[in-house]
Order: sequence, then structure tokens, then C-alpha cells
Amino acid sequence: MLLFFVLLLSFLLYRIGFIQFVKGDSYRKMAYSNQTSQRGINPKRGSIYDRNGQGLAISAPVDSVSVNPIGLRKEFKDDEAKLQELADFLASKTEMSASDIMAIFKEDNTFESIKRKIDPKIGGDIRSYVRGKGIANLYVDEDSKRFYPKGSLASHVLGFTGIDDQGLSGIELTYDNTLKGTPGKIMNEVDVLGRPITYDPERQVDAVDGYDVTLTIDATIQYMVEEALKRAIEEDEVKMGAAAIVMDPNSGEILALASYPDFDPNRPDAKPPTVDEADWKGFKDSKDTQTLYQTVFRNKAIMDTYEPGSTFKAITAAAALEEGVVKPSSQYVDKPLEMSGWTINCWQKWGHGPEDFAHSVYNSCNPVFAQVALSLGANRFYQYARMFGFMSRTGIELAGEPTNEEYLNLWHKNPQDIDIAVAGFGQRFQVSPIQVATAYCAIANGGSLIKPTLVKQISDSNGNIIKKNEPEVERKVISKATSDELRSILEGVVSEGTGKNAYINGFRIAGKTGTSETLQTKTEGRYVVSFAAMAPANKPKIVVLVILDDPQVEKRLRSGGVLAAPIAGKLSEEILEYMQVERQYDAPGKGQAPREVITPDVSGLTVKEAGERLKAFGLTYTLEGVDKDETTTVYSQNPK
Repeated sequence: MLLFFVLLLSFLLYRIGFIQFVKGDSYRKMAYSNQTSQRGINPKRGSIYDRNGQGLAISAPVDSVSVNPIGLRKEFKDDEAKLQELADFLASKTEMSASDIMAIFKEDNTFESIKRKIDPKIGGDIRSYVRGKGIANLYVDEDSKRFYPKGSLASHVLGFTGIDDQGLSGIELTYDNTLKGTPGKIMNEVDVLGRPITYDPERQVDAVDGYDVTLTIDATIQYMVEEALKRAIEEDEVKMGAAAIVMDPNSGEILALASYPDFDPNRPDAKPPTVDEADWKGFKDSKDTQTLYQTVFRNKAIMDTYEPGSTFKAITAAAALEEGVVKPSSQYVDKPLEMSGWTINCWQKWGHGPEDFAHSVYNSCNPVFAQVALSLGANRFYQYARMFGFMSRTGIELAGEPTNEEYLNLWHKNPQDIDIAVAGFGQRFQVSPIQVATAYCAIANGGSLIKPTLVKQISDSNGNIIKKNEPEVERKVISKATSDELRSILEGVVSEGTGKNAYINGFRIAGKTGTSETLQTKTEGRYVVSFAAMAPANKPKIVVLVILDDPQVEKRLRSGGVLAAPIAGKLSEEILEYMQVERQYDAPGKGQAPREVITPDVSGLTVKEAGERLKAFGLTYTLEGVDKDETTTVYSQNPK
């Protein structure tokens, strides 16, 4: 008997110790959970501003309605009539059905959300009703809702948020942890049935608001760029969209980044104009969601890759000048080049004949650039492509940029001479627009590759700066002497070469045209036309890249010089004027009075056809002649 009591006592002591010391913390948490009801307080999401302090994404005050279903039923003593009366009232205010609200009232827990993000006025009406009726288990709490006051402006940069204010794309996603803040909570003790204990006051842990993010984007420049793209999309019937980037070459700051088609982040799942489906459901349907992510949400400036065409000739020229392979005065003969069973042609049928290297750049002569690339050799050519950033990510603060491995896969692993030759003028490999813009910044700023950035600084709600981004130089790519020499040559492209449609009176602009083929060129006639500009050419303050994907104009007008150059030139003018950069008229041949522009032949066309062609050239009067950039049939295989 004694032994039995000793064993029993030992077991009881063991159980007490186990409950107290091993499971004690767990049981305390369970008891606290059973005795306490709590609901969250959403923090105010930090705002996103442009570089001048204009609000691009802000959090507006709203209210959210929630309920303690168990407590409410006990409070109403399971009176169905009273519950239905409350459900009917809430339905009239929240645009919900009374049956759905009644289903929430029947849930077997102590917290359920009824309606989030409602107008504060409606929230006030519900709050007054609850107070008037003395309902203890229905709550109307302050909340916030993301709002984009400028609509679709910079939509691909900003992105959008979900119902829980979580970032889903753009800067909203990349800086979600910075913007979202820390939630708070409201707590009160409840009895065993989940009813609030009236004598116990509510306890509140305040939410901590998120930090604000200031972008490098200038809302005014962004607007200029987006309007220019929209005009081009309409006038040139650009089928596959467009992209444009404006950068400060000296800091790597992006002043504007646009992709078209765009969207309104206030209603990101609205039906795109190109979709005809009458039963559009947006995010509620997986097919609609996929359509959105493949079209309007896709940031072409960051995610797309394409053959750069002749815009890459500036990179080939930079490498050749830096390595001493060529000088501006080096002599070449531009004529069809036969190699490896292929013929490399200039856009001008028989070539331009004898010319120096500078004029080969002005005239965008493919055979000359093929020879220059071969003179560099595969190792040096690829070395400069890598140094200019074309084989790795730029590190821009937006999701969707291809990985380093994906970029490497866009280049030939074991290039032959023909591969290097055509790569010299931008064919048979792919790059992204942000890579091209960043590389041109290196040419513009004296030879330094600078990491592109969209975020200027992070600050708290009181304006205290938490973090400030400084220019981040990746590496020195070319010398200042090469940079100066190349910019002078590229200025000639605009003053007398294929890029003269980018010419602006009084502003010295350097740049290069680009017209490239795609996988659909032969079957569908799809071309990508582009122009990369630096201005002012002698001391650049901006780099402007414009890309139009598959314009539906007449084939011989589908070139960077005809379609993209006028856009980039006009944008450069507008932006420099906005930046209060003075025009220059004192440099011989650079920025003087307007010179004659060769224009397209419209004889034999209808008035409509003539008007469309003139519009493509940005002209409004009778024209004679034709101005071409370069044909996109730049190399073809010889017949057996």
C-alpha cells in the first residue's frame, strides 16, 4: 500500500512538473488565446513619390467592417430576426448580399471580416448604427487603401497591390517590406463563450507605418514619354507594343521608363482594350489573369529581349576605337561582302563605295561593321559586349529581368566568323532595352558603366532619410577620349546620316538608328525599330531610347531612322527645354539653322496614303525623294 501511494505521488509530481515546466508556455498561450479576442490594425503603407515630391502611390483612409460571430450570436441570443435585420442593414451599405453576411454570422469562430476598404462615410454610417444599437461584437476599424492619383502614369514602374495591401508587381513588390509597415492589434478579454467582458477596457498596440520611397522618375518627363509612345502606337499602328527609357547618364538615374500597353493600377484587372471577351472576370479567372500578365503587365523595357540591330554599332565602334583597330579617318569600301556562303549587304543596294570609318557610321554600313568586328576578333568583341553589360543583369529594382544565364544563352557559345561579322551590326543575338540604355550611358558619360536605378531615397513619415542611393559605377569600359570621339561621330549620324530625322535646331543630338529582324520577320513581316540618343552631344544630360515593336506602316518605312528617330529627337527637345538647357547655335554645323531634309516620294498615291507616309516622317507638306535608314535584309545566303 505504501509503495502504491509513493508511485501515485511520484506520478502526480511528474505530471505537475511536466504541465508546469514542459507544456506551461504552450498552455499559457492557449489560455490567453481562449480568454482574449483580438483584431488587427493595418499600418499605413508608405507612399511612393517622384523625384520632385509628387505623389504617385498613396494610402487613402478607409474603413473595414468585421465581426465576432460567436459573440454576436450570444449577444443577440440567437435571435434570427435581429441577425437578419443587421445583415440587411450591412448589405445596404456594403453592396454585399444579406445571405452572404448571414453566412458570416453563422461562422464558428471569434473573428471574421465582412467588408474591407469601404468609403469612410459609409464606415461612419455603420459605426453610428452600431453605437446606436449598442452592438458590442461588430467592429468598424480604420484602414487604408492604395490609390494612384495619376492613374496609368508610370504603371509598370509602380506596379500595384492586392486586397491586403501586399505588393504584387513593380516597385510595390520590390520594396514591399519597406513600404508595408508593421501591423498593430486591438485586444480585449472575453468569457468562455467568446463574449467581451464589459469591465475590461480594450488594449491597443499601434501599427507602425511603412517607409516612403522617392523614385528617380520625373513625373513630367514620364508624361512626355508616355504621350509620345501613345501617339506612335496610333499613328504607326504598332502591333506588339513599345518601350522607352530616359536616363541621366552621369548618375544612372532613370528619369522615365514606359512600356505600352499600360494599365491603371487603381483597377489593374480591368479588361484590356484589345480583349473582346464579354464575360471578362479579371483576377477571378485564371485565363484572364494569364492574359493580363502576358500583355499589359509585361514591362517590355525590362523583360523583353530583341536583336538591337544598328544601335549596337555604337558598341562595336567603341570597342574598335578603344582598341585602336580603327580611327575616324580609317578608309573602307562599302560593298557587298561575301563570306561563309552568305552575302552581307548595305541597306543601299550597291553600298556607299569608298568612305572613311566616320561616314560608315553616318551611313550605317553593315559590310564595314562586319569587317571591323572581325578585326576585333571574337575574344575582344565578346569582352566588350560583356564589359558594356550585355551578358548579365543590370540589377534594376524591378522583377522580371532575365537571369545572367538567360542573357548568356542569347549569345553564340562557339561563334564562327560569320557570327562575329553579323553581330558587329547587331544581329544574331538579343539584348534588353534597359541594357542598351545603360550601355549608351557609358558612351555618354566618359566611359563608365553605371548601375541603373529607379529609387532615389527611402524616408520615414516625418521626412527623415533612412537610405539614400548614390551612383554606383560598375567599371570603366572605355576612355574619356574614346567616349568624346565616338559621341562626335554619332552626332554626325544625326546631322548628316541615317538619323537626321532626330535633328533638332539648337540642340546637339548624337545617336544611332536601329532596325532589326525577329523570328516572325519572314512569316509575318515583324520588325523592331529603335533609336538611341544622347543630348546635348558635347556634354550629355540625358540618354533617350525609343523602341517600336512591329509597326504596320509600308515596309520601306519600317526603320529606326524613319519612325523612331523623330520621336527620340522631339523627346530630347522637350526634355532639355524642361530641364532649362540652353540651345547652342555657335558650333559649326551643329545646332545651326534647319537644313534640308530628304523626304519620301508620294507621287501616285491617294491623299490618304500620302498623308500616312508624310505623318510617318513628321512632315505636313508636299515631299519629294525618299529617306531610308537601312533595309532589314542585311545578309542573305548565296544560292547554291
